[in-house]
Amino acid sequence: MNLSTYRSEIRTSFLLAYPVMLSQLGHVMMGVSDNVMVGHLGARELAAAGLANVAFNVLLLFGIGVSYAITPLVATADGENNIFNVNETLRHGLVINVMTSLVLVTVVFFGKNILYHIDQPAEVVALSIPYLEIITFSIIPVLIFQTYRQFSEGLSNTWVPMIMVLGCNVVNIALNYVLIYGHLGFPKLGLNGAGWATFTSRIVMAAALAAFIYWAPRFRQYRPGFVFGNYSRKLFSKMLHIGLPAGLQFIFEVAAFDFSLVMMGWLGTTALAAHQIAINLATISYMTTSGLAAAAAIRVSHELGKGDIPALRKAAFVLLGMALSFMTVWGIIFISGRNILPYLYVDDVQVIALAGPLIIIAGLFQLSDGMQVVVIGALRGLRDVKVPSVLIFISYWIIGLPLGYFLGFHTSLGPVGIWTGLLVGLTLTATAMVWRFNYLSKKLKFKS
Repeated sequence: MNLSTYRSEIRTSFLLAYPVMLSQLGHVMMGVSDNVMVGHLGARELAAAGLANVAFNVLLLFGIGVSYAITPLVATADGENNIFNVNETLRHGLVINVMTSLVLVTVVFFGKNILYHIDQPAEVVALSIPYLEIITFSIIPVLIFQTYRQFSEGLSNTWVPMIMVLGCNVVNIALNYVLIYGHLGFPKLGLNGAGWATFTSRIVMAAALAAFIYWAPRFRQYRPGFVFGNYSRKLFSKMLHIGLPAGLQFIFEVAAFDFSLVMMGWLGTTALAAHQIAINLATISYMTTSGLAAAAAIRVSHELGKGDIPALRKAAFVLLGMALSFMTVWGIIFISGRNILPYLYVDDVQVIALAGPLIIIAGLFQLSDGMQVVVIGALRGLRDVKVPSVLIFISYWIIGLPLGYFLGFHTSLGPVGIWTGLLVGLTLTATAMVWRFNYLSKKLKFKS
């Protein structure tokens, strides 16, 4: 391959990826704006929102993972120029996502009282449960939105979902202002006002994207995808075999970081605060590569549909190279700024001193984090999700977390030991994912 073809691939991939990056940043900023505005009510309300969102986000991310089955199937059908299969994937994906959302809502309502049994302050739990009940219903519009988002991204159109997410942020902030504090004649609802704002803005987001895809001329040939009835059990099974393991991947990884937070809490408030700073910084850098992962799923699926395996491998490894480049920059920023960045969050000298070493480790695992997220996206493009789920589970829960516990509580490393376990888990995951993709893609029959 000459240099010009690689430049073309980089340009194509970046144009696909950066709207997704902005969309993901939009999702993060919705949570940031909620926390900032709820924080003005008091520490109890902020703690209650955080407690509710820990439970809520694990289930929501599982549902989002299930929705990821749509993108590779749509992209493959688009590569084959098979409009019928594109429409069938959309129709069946909507049913799966709505049913998944109803199951998740039911799980929350039957399991919400577990919050009373995890050693949290009673007044915080009492505030969090009504808020949790409200935001739980927003799972339904989020997964409807995800149906049309993954469909649009499968057709290599990542701009429209981005605009809807950013617009949703504006609606959410405006509704927060009105409902939390009681402006414009509305009652002051406090924390529950933030819940209703989130729920309403997500309904607007889902309805807007569905309406756009139905009415926009560029999507007119996909209107049969909005027709109900005559479903295929075989296609449902095919999509669930992709979506359910993808959802489990989220649970394995997110729950691993959540459990590391619990372990930090066992070491005290200072350790927990330092952990939050380092994790928040790592989450921001993660947004850079999340868009590249979406582009990897789209490009690999599309080339798989065309049967062009060399192009498929080139697309994946170009995106992997882009991820490594971006994350190298983040790693340098973290390591060089380890004594400065914590001041953006706190003034506590002890927290800042402990956060520095954790930020160094965050800088070291940037390459692994960027590598694993992009290659997992490429594997979704190959519809390979079951084996990666097992490898992720082993990397974090069999090796990384036990190692972190041992180093954190049975050596003098403390918090640094726990984060060393996370570093090992991420590195093992990244190595396993790259090996898996290289192995599978080489096994495919090359186009002559």
